Amino acid sequence: MTRRLLIKVTAGADEPERCNQAFTVASTAVATGAQVSLWLTGEAAWFAVPGRAEEFELPLAAPLADLLAAVLAGGTVTLCTQCAARRDIGEADVLEGVRIAGAPSFVEEALADDVQALVY
Repeated sequence: MTRRLLIKVTAGADEPERCNQAFTVASTAVATGAQVSLWLTGEAAWFAVPGRAEEFELPLAAPLADLLAAVLAGGTVTLCTQCAARRDIGEADVLEGVRIAGAPSFVEEALADDVQALVY
């Protein structure tokens, strides 16, 4: 059984290095064959909306849109329910493949066997 990696990213364009690190780790883990679950919370919630990842810039970093696409292709991406509501982001507003879920789902994932959780 492959170990699972749960990553919660709370930083967005307001903290670009921390944000990019979370997406880089998530996409790298997907590339290695790990089961990855990336949670978008706080300001990272905006990256669930089409076009937002393309606007993100950080010198010498892989494009955030590419990193997000890799995670969407090989893992799961979840937008925090409350974070979405505070930003008026609904189901119809998010990228294909992004689900909206709340704390009970996060806790269930985090407490499962063979899960490593990281928070950025």
